[in-house]
Amino acid sequence: MPRSILPDPPSELKPLSNALVARLEEEIRAAGCVPFSRFMERALYEPGLGYYSAGLHKLGASGDFVTAPELGRVFSACLARQVGEVAERLGAYRVLEVGAGSGRLAVGLLQALPPDLLPERYLVLETSADLRKVQRELIARQAPGLIDRVTWLDHPPLEPWRGVLIANEVLDALPAERFRIGEAAVEQLCVTVSEGSFAWTMRPAPEELESAVRHVERGLEQPFAPGFRSEIRPRLPAWIDAVCSSLDCGLALFIDYGYPRREYYQPERWDGTLMCHYRHRAHDDPFFWPGLQDITAWVDFTALAEAADAVRLEVLGYASQAMFLLGCGMDRILGDHWQGNPAADLPLTDEARQLTLPGMMGERFQVMGLGRGLESTLCGFSLQDLRYRL
Repeated sequence: MPRSILPDPPSELKPLSNALVARLEEEIRAAGCVPFSRFMERALYEPGLGYYSAGLHKLGASGDFVTAPELGRVFSACLARQVGEVAERLGAYRVLEVGAGSGRLAVGLLQALPPDLLPERYLVLETSADLRKVQRELIARQAPGLIDRVTWLDHPPLEPWRGVLIANEVLDALPAERFRIGEAAVEQLCVTVSEGSFAWTMRPAPEELESAVRHVERGLEQPFAPGFRSEIRPRLPAWIDAVCSSLDCGLALFIDYGYPRREYYQPERWDGTLMCHYRHRAHDDPFFWPGLQDITAWVDFTALAEAADAVRLEVLGYASQAMFLLGCGMDRILGDHWQGNPAADLPLTDEARQLTLPGMMGERFQVMGLGRGLESTLCGFSLQDLRYRL
């Protein structure tokens, strides 16, 4: 989508982006160029200025995109069924939500759980002070009797804990390296400053990136064609280890848009999956008003499974979001909320459609369950398990 079609941001937000641009340009001019992963990291997480660090309204109809918990209460109620099943096996347990967005998933899940299956603590790993404030206010307003169970963390728990970790649309926002296959070697896509604007440039890939790309090629059993561009996250195992290492027994659920590796790196996807979200418009220009738009890349779920194996987590299941939600009893949940009035039930019908239809979230979003110390089948993967595609 050309920049000319994208709406201009409000005038009061432009100084935030301009301040971030100045910081980025300073680093880039000093180094000549920076890896795209570094640009993405600062554009999203620069303290006070990055997209996820500044106090901007990002979610819902008036924001830039809509996540599943923002649609209504069905998604959270389905997750509560899966959490409750694990809770019955563990006894006393905790929930750790990584990146809680507006706080609607926390509210919906806590409200949907039976009183005897509520977690001892609901932990929220959130580094943005602005988002913490939004989350705290929403939980206090909509679930005042449960706010005392919620604790905000700056870093993952250090002490061993038992329970369920939930990361909904988190992995796609982890900084990704971009690479290109040159005639003789892998090239790293970087960001430079040219004629007063950010621009792409390339340099030989460092050893870590070269090794990661060649590993993918071996798994695909064929080399990438010259000119092929895409993304990769070589540091995903370290991130998974950081957030899951203290999980002594329980389940880690990762929900995001993505593919198994063989689908992610198909030749026709020759320019990768990098995408930006701004005012409900998707486009591919990461240099448009940095700090005021989301930047994402789809998730390679094979890489997630490999990262789990590296830190001794077992892949317990892998399914489309639609089949996971149905496995969690979505049909019964819809029946519980159905009023039998077409007009009154329209929002519920629309929510179900968006969560499950293939052209919406149903197939594009995938769910992977990683576990430690859990042996029996999980309800969310009882109707479909696509681990064989990994």
